[in-house]
Amino acid sequence: MENKKVPNDRALRARVKRLGNLLGEVLKEQAGARVFNAVEQLRQGYIRLHRREDPKLRKRLARFIDALPQDDLVMVIRAFNTYFSLVNIAEEEFQHLQRRRLLQRSEALWVGSFEETFRALQQQGIHSGQLQYLLGQIRYLPVFTAHPTESKRRTVLHGLRRIFLTSKMLDDLSLSQEEEEDVIRQLKAQIQILWETEEVRSNRPQVQDEVENGLFYFRDSLFNAVPMCYHAARRAVRRVYGNPNVDIPAFIRFGSWIGGDRDGNPNVTAAITGWALRTQSMEVLREYQRRLADLYQLLGHSSRFCAVSPVLLASLERDADDFPELAEWVNQRFPSEPYRRKLRYMMTRLDLRLRQLENGQILNEVAGPGYGSATEFLEDLLLVRDSLRGHRDHYIAEHDVQNLVWLLETFGFHLAALDIRQESTVHSQTIAELFAEVPGFSNYLELPEEQRLLTLAEALRRPGCLVTETPELSPLAAETCAMFRCIAQLRREVSPEAFGSYVISMTHEASHILEVLLLAKEFGLAGWSREGLFSEIAVTPLFETIHDLERMEAVMSRLLDDPVYAEILRSQGNLQEVMLGYSDSCKDGGILSSSWSLYQAQIRLAELADRRRIQIRVFHGRGGSVGRGGGPTYEAIMAQPPDTVRGQIKITEQGEVLSFKYANLETAVYELTVGVAGLIRASVGLVRRVELDRPEHLQVMTELVQIGEAVYRDLTEHTPGFMDYFYEATPLNEIAHMNIGSRPSHRHRGDRSMASIRAIPWIFAWAQSRHVLPAWYGLGSALAGWRGDDPERLALLREMAKHWPFFRALLGNISMAMAKTDMGLAGEYAGLPQDQECAQKIYAKIRAEYELSLHELLAALDLPAPLADNPTLAFSLQRRNVYMEPLNHIQLALLRRYRNEETPQEFRETWLDPLLRTINAIAAGQRNTG
Repeated sequence: MENKKVPNDRALRARVKRLGNLLGEVLKEQAGARVFNAVEQLRQGYIRLHRREDPKLRKRLARFIDALPQDDLVMVIRAFNTYFSLVNIAEEEFQHLQRRRLLQRSEALWVGSFEETFRALQQQGIHSGQLQYLLGQIRYLPVFTAHPTESKRRTVLHGLRRIFLTSKMLDDLSLSQEEEEDVIRQLKAQIQILWETEEVRSNRPQVQDEVENGLFYFRDSLFNAVPMCYHAARRAVRRVYGNPNVDIPAFIRFGSWIGGDRDGNPNVTAAITGWALRTQSMEVLREYQRRLADLYQLLGHSSRFCAVSPVLLASLERDADDFPELAEWVNQRFPSEPYRRKLRYMMTRLDLRLRQLENGQILNEVAGPGYGSATEFLEDLLLVRDSLRGHRDHYIAEHDVQNLVWLLETFGFHLAALDIRQESTVHSQTIAELFAEVPGFSNYLELPEEQRLLTLAEALRRPGCLVTETPELSPLAAETCAMFRCIAQLRREVSPEAFGSYVISMTHEASHILEVLLLAKEFGLAGWSREGLFSEIAVTPLFETIHDLERMEAVMSRLLDDPVYAEILRSQGNLQEVMLGYSDSCKDGGILSSSWSLYQAQIRLAELADRRRIQIRVFHGRGGSVGRGGGPTYEAIMAQPPDTVRGQIKITEQGEVLSFKYANLETAVYELTVGVAGLIRASVGLVRRVELDRPEHLQVMTELVQIGEAVYRDLTEHTPGFMDYFYEATPLNEIAHMNIGSRPSHRHRGDRSMASIRAIPWIFAWAQSRHVLPAWYGLGSALAGWRGDDPERLALLREMAKHWPFFRALLGNISMAMAKTDMGLAGEYAGLPQDQECAQKIYAKIRAEYELSLHELLAALDLPAPLADNPTLAFSLQRRNVYMEPLNHIQLALLRRYRNEETPQEFRETWLDPLLRTINAIAAGQRNTG
């Protein structure tokens, strides 16, 4: 039997070994001894190479890979991919077990737990009244997106969840040996099902598939994780402050881009957006139905034995008036059970709401007693909860009913606020076409910025529509207009909260925001009210490139100077959202320049908010990988500039991040907790003064960035043949064949340029070829160039790494990225380009910067090896790297075969399937795809 008492590293290794052995048994039985032996030969061979280099063994393994039949090759790739999935499960379950043990022992909890957070606040002198105010200001807004990065099928996610739950059963200390053996048999059966499941999609997913994938996380974990998170906060407050009266508000809201992100994706149409939003709403309404049915079974209280509140009894009379036939039945069936009568009415109202939505009816135009809004449903729930409190049924009130209250306050009737995103030039073109005959707009696209602003502002002041009949429009402009009609209809049909922000990518000018508002006005979403100008949609400019980030303050100042926009913003509570793009800025200027530009942008936004007396919420467009702003959520929030996170933060959760964070309930609770805890601590400036960054730290960073960006741009913009190297020394073109997203990988097909390639496949391709270049390139030259041989400068860098959260998080993330980098393997990929002389020069340049970066990183962190301060992560990556190396060698062999133009096309195509499987498997091993 496994040793289950102490959750140490040995226990994790034992679980990994157990799962690996079970996979080996499944391989023997299902794929045969030949495949099993091939996997073992590769596994053991590369383990030996990691321990000690042996050129002869390396050549033998390469010959062995080349000799494998195609069918065996597919099975070998699938075996390694399945192994990575099992390792991920073991690590995730082990981390959950560690947290559970800390809770059981009442020991100091982990950094990012609610208890650790509240104790830190208490030690800073923050009393319960200040904490209550702080909690009331908090809004944590994760936004689910469907960028082309998530490579797991929903069927596979279900299978992995079953394995996770079965593996967790082995941690039960009360299991007998016979019971444990039975669990192990169950575990093997689940692994066998996973092995027999096709992990690669046969077709590229449609947007509808991506919506369904997004709903999986709500259905399978988040509907339970959200109330569990709130309960954890309430318990922690009571333990730390001893005050049961501190209220825990619903401080989490979810957003989504799935079905609303139109930028570069022609598959997202107005019709798709409408379907997505209705589907979301129906999903959450059905969850409420299930929970009401549970309460209906639970609350069989008799009015003979408890004093139901008069307010609830009065509401039953109103319900009876709305449902006379139902009233006759419930009064006869439950004459002394008022809660069941009330819940039956509530279930009927909710059912009517769902049926109206399914039939596409606009709620305020349909006569009937269904719930017209989430607020009406909430009022009824609060009647039930408060009545239960009144006769001291506190536990039921504070758990079963309060859970539903929290869910409703979090998800409303829309589940997640759907953001719409479109590129700025699309709106400019639509304005030019739609208003071509309107005075002042005849040559709109040729107008200078100031004239555009005057024209747009005047049009926004003008009552009513500018055109009475829509002219003939190009397909793109017509679809843009259809989108605004869709927003107007769905706000009435689903909820006024159904849409979040209208995000404008590539925002270069203030006029880009006013253009969207004018289109909104034309379709009834903005205009005049008794209070003045208003807009029902909030517009969010997105600043992505280094140049855009530098111009952001000027653009926002010009926008806020406009009296028309200032009036519209007042109608929205003076809350301006600004989105900062991590991906494009990193592709554009490198990790140092990107990180620092984003940091400075937030400082400037906070200063702008103070000067204008408005609130600015920053929307962080982070990805899963370090090159796209990824990294641990808690550390990322704590690394924001002091006093710039003022209660609200919005963060994209992209691609593979969704499955890692939210596929399992236990991990979802943890991830939501650390996100909210980080937000609370980063927002402490709302209740007390905070210490600002030291000026010398800021100056050092500015100088480091100047060097690092110049080195990065020298590689990407001024090195002859670099883009050819990128295309040929990575599996970029092959990634385009993967059915992992509905969005194209290039803005312009066939264009080999930095401008055309999207940031996500840029990061993904470099990671596959083990360069991981965007996440670290330029660091070594920056640190070495700045410090030289000056020991005082090295001491300052170490002090920054120790005490400045931004610098510490930056170097920590780069450490993780460099641990995933393998320059030896990257050198193998450098052998793929046709122009080998040029490729070897570029590879030598990259390798030299890598070695310098590694040396300088360890010097700045004062560590002997990467991740020496995080042995758990270091061991996890080391374990994965050993198993990824054979996959990379298999991928290299397949790339050569697939790209060999001397081979007939039909024969080359046979290698595409196993090649795509290697991409999938390496992504699983790295735990990110971009």
